[in-house]
Amino acid sequence: MPKPRVILRSCPDYDAASIKEIVRESMAALGKNLRLDGKVFMKPNVVSANRGYIHDSYTNPAVVEAVASLVKEHGPSRLTIGESGGYGIPSRLFLKEAGYFELGKRVGAEVIDINEHELIRVSLKRAAWHKEALLSRRMMEADCKIWLPKLKYHIFASITCALKLNIGILSHKERMLFHDYRIHEKIVDLLEPGYPDLVVADAVDITYGFESAPYPVRLGALLISADPLALDAVAAHIMGYRPEDVRHLKIAADRGYGAISLSEIDIAGDADPDELRARPKGKPRLFQVLGELETPMKFFAGLAGDTGEMCDGGCEGALKGCLGTIEKRRPGSLAKAKKGAVVTGVYNGDVVAPDGPVLLIGDCTRVTGRLEAKSIHRVKGCPVGARDLFVKVPMLFGLPSPMLDFRDASLFIFQSAAKQAAKAKNSLRREK
Repeated sequence: MPKPRVILRSCPDYDAASIKEIVRESMAALGKNLRLDGKVFMKPNVVSANRGYIHDSYTNPAVVEAVASLVKEHGPSRLTIGESGGYGIPSRLFLKEAGYFELGKRVGAEVIDINEHELIRVSLKRAAWHKEALLSRRMMEADCKIWLPKLKYHIFASITCALKLNIGILSHKERMLFHDYRIHEKIVDLLEPGYPDLVVADAVDITYGFESAPYPVRLGALLISADPLALDAVAAHIMGYRPEDVRHLKIAADRGYGAISLSEIDIAGDADPDELRARPKGKPRLFQVLGELETPMKFFAGLAGDTGEMCDGGCEGALKGCLGTIEKRRPGSLAKAKKGAVVTGVYNGDVVAPDGPVLLIGDCTRVTGRLEAKSIHRVKGCPVGARDLFVKVPMLFGLPSPMLDFRDASLFIFQSAAKQAAKAKNSLRREK
């Protein structure tokens, strides 16, 4: 069989017209016949957005606009741009903050929060854990699926690109299922229903730090392929990893989804992967390793219950997300935090914090050795979401809470009401 092809193109800035031509040329080079005249579903990464301090967590609108306008040239019967962003907050809020609704009007596409539209139950035959999932009817009925990920370092998955993007095809009802020590297999489970016909990855700016509130670095590239696993393998190499060391990529290869060795991938285009790999990329381990943060807080990560595995995708990931958001919103906050300790999972050892509190995060979290502190607190959940920590963590450690931002709180309330109204309206349409 021919090698899967990944096209790596130089793209120095976010100019929609230039990006459109790069994608047009790349599609021709791939030689794949796409049904762009039918129902087309486009999935970007809009995990979060905030006009005040989160500007780089999402696929740049110029990339989405370029691809959408190219699709429109083929006269699609329906063009949908859909997303289910970060858990616990209406995705329509992030779509609006990122400028996606305005983008949709410009290109003649319907931009939707997946949670507001019809979901159908889909059985998954190749899954380890997600044997079924509630998925968007718009996506499942599509004649062509185009994924538009943002290439970023990730706090527990090493990178987020085409495969990791599929967490956002889940509704909020099921987003946190198996979002614990099983997260790497969960990502691969979702490749079955979320296998795109085309991937255009935004690597013009990559990011480091907590992926939902990250810091940008100009890389100046686009990755285009019809093979999401091969594309992610090239992306992993560019980001400084061996593809086989990225857990969800190795699992996907072992399940027969394709090649991750660069020797088995046809890399074409005008950009050199090794040259891109050598470019400075900020602080790749920022928030990946809590013990490296500049803060008086101490962190103790244990195993997930009786599994013997680190629960990197569960409560520890939520803690990283909470701290990453706080630091992005108010730089320097962690360095000024009060002394204390945070424990996730079953920690086999002593936790001694005589000068401050100890916070236990998650239902299974406990310390098997000596536990001493001024006070001991717990946040329940399995897993806990980052949003669930935005009150307790700031209160205990003297940090500024994002929940106390008047503008953001007002937008959350307004968009939550708008979400319920949209769900009711869409439900009535289906009944007619």
